[in-house]
Amino acid sequence: MDIRLKGTNKTALFLLALALTVMGWTGRSYRAMHEPDVVVPAPGYTEHRLSEWFDGIAGTPADTAVYIQDSGISGGTVFVMGGTHPNEPAASMAAVLLLERARVATGRLIVVPFANMMAFSHNSPQEGHPRKMHFTLSDGSIRDFRYGSRATNPIYQWPAPDIYIHHPSGQQLAGSESSNLNRAHPGLPEGNLTRRLAYALLEMIRKEKVDLAFDLHEASPEYPVVNAIVAHERSMELAAMVTMELEAQGIPMRLEPSPANLRGLTHREWGDNSDVMPILMETGNPSQGRFRGRTDERLVLTGEDRFYAKASELGRLFIPYVKDQPIDLRVARHVTAVMSFMEMLGFVKPEAEIVVDGVPGFEEILGKGVGAFLTPLSHRSLQ
Repeated sequence: MDIRLKGTNKTALFLLALALTVMGWTGRSYRAMHEPDVVVPAPGYTEHRLSEWFDGIAGTPADTAVYIQDSGISGGTVFVMGGTHPNEPAASMAAVLLLERARVATGRLIVVPFANMMAFSHNSPQEGHPRKMHFTLSDGSIRDFRYGSRATNPIYQWPAPDIYIHHPSGQQLAGSESSNLNRAHPGLPEGNLTRRLAYALLEMIRKEKVDLAFDLHEASPEYPVVNAIVAHERSMELAAMVTMELEAQGIPMRLEPSPANLRGLTHREWGDNSDVMPILMETGNPSQGRFRGRTDERLVLTGEDRFYAKASELGRLFIPYVKDQPIDLRVARHVTAVMSFMEMLGFVKPEAEIVVDGVPGFEEILGKGVGAFLTPLSHRSLQ
């Protein structure tokens, strides 16, 4: 009898220790998703908080970092935003690259690399997405960045309504879209956190008199609007010039008009509610699509997937796909297009000329990889 009890106690203690170990590991993993990714802004940037333009998000998890580099020479103001959807990593990484490399010689550059910080704090478990991505830098060190979710974390905004009614258009969408930042514009100062975040972004655009604004995205290769520029009518002339320039460089780019009846998106609401020229851009990311096989960090970084290769053979994709679609290519597309827009902005709006140096070109990013242009964290103390 005593022997059996002792054996039972040992088993119970073992199971308790195992449970505590699992809880500790998962707790660390959970907390890590709430720790902001580290960036190393290039010299000349000043760091702000988005709540400086709208205090309705002050002290909330919706507040996010805003970096401004002012050349001191009169010119245009350009805003680049990544991280609307944190499961579209080439968007936030393109913004990070601009933040860590750009030197503004004329005008101002504003960068928000992680727009919806609330969506970076979790991922989509049913999609099997990885928690982080890792990049090898020029000195051999490693930097990691979170791979988040398309939607605001429900711990910050719950429950979702049955039907989401967009303000002010009245357009009705699925209730889950109430957590989608790119269905929340132009925002609502008394709304949920996602709507207040959208309102804060528009307030910054208005108050800073931004001339040209980018919202960077990724989409699945079978999505029709991919490797594309989506432009408001105010932006269309400039977007057409850039599209032709990119095509001349051997970078195919689709140009799409912003649908007037599709509400809540940046390319429509920023243009309708301010004087800015808004641009939304999409690159092709196999880790987002429905045809993909195993979803892991390797797929996110390389874009290699045999099911997408087969889909391409069958003509089911809207982008060229032989064997991969790496993040280096996707970031290179975004960065090169943004730079082309900035180079041509002065042609359509002479008073808004902006000159930015120090940013690698398409072939450089493709050849050396994104990591080669990220700053080692050991350099932070030198900034």
